[in-house]
Amino acid sequence: MTIFDFFQFLGGLSLFLFGMMILGDGLKAISGGRLEQLLRRFTSNRFKGVFLGAGVTALIQSSSAATVMVVALVNAGVMKLTQAVSVIMGANIGTTITAWVLSLTGLSSDNFFIQMLKPSSFSPLMALIGLIMLLTGKTEARRGKAYGLLGFAVLMFGMETMTGSVSGLQNVPEFVRLFEIFTNPVVGILFGAIVTAAVQSSSASVGILQALSATGAITFGSAVPIIMGQNIGTCITAMLSSIGGDRNAKRAAMIHLTFNAIGSVLFISGFYLIHALWPFGFMGDVVTPINIAILHTIFNLVTTALLLPFSNHLVKLSQVLIRDTDQEHPLDVTSGRLRLLDPRFLDRPGIAVQQAHTVMNHMMAEAVEAMNMASVLLVSFTEELYDRVETMEQMIDRYEDALGEYLIQISAGKLSEPDSHKLTIMMHSLNDIERIGDHAINLADQARKKHQAPDPFSASAEKQIDLFVRAVRDILQRAMTSLNNLDIRSAYYIEPLEDRINEINKELTSLHIDRLRTGDCTIEKGLVIAEVYNNLERVADHCSNIGICITQFSTSSYRPHDFEASLNKQHPEYVELYQQYVEQYPLNFA
Repeated sequence: MTIFDFFQFLGGLSLFLFGMMILGDGLKAISGGRLEQLLRRFTSNRFKGVFLGAGVTALIQSSSAATVMVVALVNAGVMKLTQAVSVIMGANIGTTITAWVLSLTGLSSDNFFIQMLKPSSFSPLMALIGLIMLLTGKTEARRGKAYGLLGFAVLMFGMETMTGSVSGLQNVPEFVRLFEIFTNPVVGILFGAIVTAAVQSSSASVGILQALSATGAITFGSAVPIIMGQNIGTCITAMLSSIGGDRNAKRAAMIHLTFNAIGSVLFISGFYLIHALWPFGFMGDVVTPINIAILHTIFNLVTTALLLPFSNHLVKLSQVLIRDTDQEHPLDVTSGRLRLLDPRFLDRPGIAVQQAHTVMNHMMAEAVEAMNMASVLLVSFTEELYDRVETMEQMIDRYEDALGEYLIQISAGKLSEPDSHKLTIMMHSLNDIERIGDHAINLADQARKKHQAPDPFSASAEKQIDLFVRAVRDILQRAMTSLNNLDIRSAYYIEPLEDRINEINKELTSLHIDRLRTGDCTIEKGLVIAEVYNNLERVADHCSNIGICITQFSTSSYRPHDFEASLNKQHPEYVELYQQYVEQYPLNFA
């Protein structure tokens, strides 16, 4: 092997790793967050978890990425440790698919159809199709497919280049002796673990081993321990990902490590024990790429079958290794929900958008509850309830700060068209929700002034405020429901109600001015009532903004003012809805 062969090997390795990265990115873009949603919803038992973990890993071609995904879901509190164990086991099985695909490079036959199964035959066609799709694709989903095809083609080209560059090593005695050293199980495991930790992908390290098998220097005796080590080394990615996460995130990464470590010890102990009693005749035979794929698959199937019944024990072991500390205090409700905004999800924008939407729903619920409590204060004021409104307003501010930063980070990633619309809605609705919280504390302040006033409000004033509050509570509930479901149809019901609330505000303000003129209301009480009306009307405006955003969800551009202007308020359905609200909130105070 000359220096130029070595350069060729490095170039092939670089293309191989780059192709694997591009392939993974393309597959992530295609999935659009749907894989993570499957993991969250369908891990009700360990067998489903194994199948889903295997399926997700086979689709994204990376057990490391799948495990990091699991760590993020555990850290966000949407997946339990007991669910994570089976998914991690399945991920180890799913990663063997890559080895089987790469083993096709060893096919040799004059038959046309068998020749077409070789990656060197069909990957150029995939590259051409991928390039055409990339140049003509207008949607992220189509471009994701293009990157997937191009990534696979580059990966296979790198694999072929590596294989061709190392073929001369079979005549190098030093190289042959090097792999004889790896027949020592401890040395072989360490070597496999170190190489895999360096490239942070067991699929990549197995591919490198398959390429090196072309030299004829790798025997079953050296391949077995190296493959064991590769499964341990792949844990480094999840371990690094868990840094900065909570205890359960660290435990999920620890489960991945202990599962692979215990599985390797059990498998290799049983393997060499049987070999000692009944020597295997193939240990000195040269392995082929397909042999490596078979060994990799058998190891992961056997270790999963052995340890799946003990999944709960792996959870307990992780809890022993990573204990609770006395210095850690329980997180409050808001902090716990903000954990859903895990930075690990930013590599998969589809699920990051979904997490942000979940947090925004919590924020909206807090804002609605704060307004409801503030309206109660208008009727029956207590300092305890006022303090709760104040606390909730502070919590809403925390939501806004965290969500604002997270949404900006998401916007830097590649989003599908539906996720892009969803992100637009959230970014434009965030300030409206925060302002609802501000109006809640403003309303609570007016309730305190009303409570401290020497004279009570007149019966007519109380009745009118009650009507206004009921209408605003209605529009708040409708806005919250629409935001939760991103439902255009339910959002359509908001605007007619907002129009009715504007009429209520205009009429009640006119009646209030009349009371001031006749002396039925003092200046001090008049200012309080004016502020109450103003805050209630502004809350309705913010609900209207949210409804308009959601109605825009099905369009490709965000022009809320243009859309609002284009609403046909003479449409029979619109008129009918408005009339329903007129009957529900009548201005008859006689």
